[in-house]
Amino acid sequence: MSNFDVIVLGSGPGGYVTAIRASQLGLKTAIIEKESLGGVCLNWGCIPTKALLKSAQVFQYLQHAEDYGLKAEGVDKDFGSVVKRSRGVADGMSKGVQFLMKKNKIEVINGFGTLKPKKKVSVKDESGKETEYSAEHIIIATGARSRELPSLPQDGKKIIGYREAMSLEKQPKSMIVVGSGAIGIEFAYFYNSMGTEVTVVEYLPNIVPVEDEEVSKQLERSFKKAGVKIKTSAEVTSVDTSGEGVKATVKTAKGEEILEADVVLSAVGIKSNIENIGLEDVGISTDRDKILVNDYYQTNIPGYYAIGDVTPGQALAHVASAEGILCVEKIAGMHVEPLDYGNIPGCTYCMPEVASVGLTEKQAKEKGLDIKVGKFPFSASGKAKASGNADGFVKVIFDAKYGEWLGCHMIGNGVTDMIAEAVVARKLETTGHEILKAVHPHPTMSEAVMEAVAAAYDEVIHL
Repeated sequence: MSNFDVIVLGSGPGGYVTAIRASQLGLKTAIIEKESLGGVCLNWGCIPTKALLKSAQVFQYLQHAEDYGLKAEGVDKDFGSVVKRSRGVADGMSKGVQFLMKKNKIEVINGFGTLKPKKKVSVKDESGKETEYSAEHIIIATGARSRELPSLPQDGKKIIGYREAMSLEKQPKSMIVVGSGAIGIEFAYFYNSMGTEVTVVEYLPNIVPVEDEEVSKQLERSFKKAGVKIKTSAEVTSVDTSGEGVKATVKTAKGEEILEADVVLSAVGIKSNIENIGLEDVGISTDRDKILVNDYYQTNIPGYYAIGDVTPGQALAHVASAEGILCVEKIAGMHVEPLDYGNIPGCTYCMPEVASVGLTEKQAKEKGLDIKVGKFPFSASGKAKASGNADGFVKVIFDAKYGEWLGCHMIGNGVTDMIAEAVVARKLETTGHEILKAVHPHPTMSEAVMEAVAAAYDEVIHL
């Protein structure tokens, strides 16, 4: 039996980051992975989808070259090559994680890991051979997978999840996307841009339902302008795959209707990977598909921890990484503060992009707060107009009495790179007036943040 200070089960953005930080802190570390280093994010999620979306964006630019005074004739796409490029990017990132494991002297154990009592993990490799390992601290970072609904059973061909959506051999002529969270919306944008006829079906009244309502409405307008059909307050109650394509029965306020498409993408959320990993054998407590942990990610059983999508926090790559770092720093005896889940940025990488942090206007009002709200449209931004992407706006929400920055909501080109200003400012407890007096460069998209703050305090110049 090999003994370690720390064993990490799972090598996604939670697991591999945790392992590296543990090694940096002088802890003898191993990581167990049943598939590819980097987990879903690097191999089948965050990274390869961004490669697909970039191809879609470039294709759109080429199609609208005349808008920029340019000529591009015979512009077309090679769907297979687009997918191939995406897979190449993912493979490169996974190899990068392999390098980081070697650099940080982390032992990589390939196989399926099962937790055992007394701080042990049994790993079964491809040949079926089982080997047992022990560690003072075992960190569960097994992530999640696409959730399946009883009315929408995935067969991998006509009803697919995100994995199949990013590696289809042939581009479908039509697609129904069920669910309008980040995954559904990003794929809806990608396939629509590639020329697929896309219909989005959302159970709730607004698409991207966790976002501020004004952002949701703006994105819906932008998507409809691009040709995406959107049905909100709608539910797929059954699907018929017996024919050449798929017939989906959709229930709406107006009654039932049948939608037909080549393929249905189920993007209705995720399911934590907590089955068959030995939680019951060890006695680790769970609740509604999540492992219960304290502020430092300790489970109810000493020596066992859990981070990322298997815990109740937001299921985001950057959250998993932050949790893992905090977890091992606590193990190493460092002074750490619990993560502030109220200051986690969320990003959706469609076009226009969506980014937000903190309270929505509705949430702030429901809390009974006296607020100041400012909004600045990109149609009034010189940089946005010059770039040809003037859809969207920046919206900010402040506490009227103390100037606390309660929330920031953006929709527009490149806003996923802009939201960090609000995250850092909120972390530092910056007030609205301090943002207003911090000189922003001109001409930039980021000026819209300053202008939105100015609008909240009735000092806006360019609107």
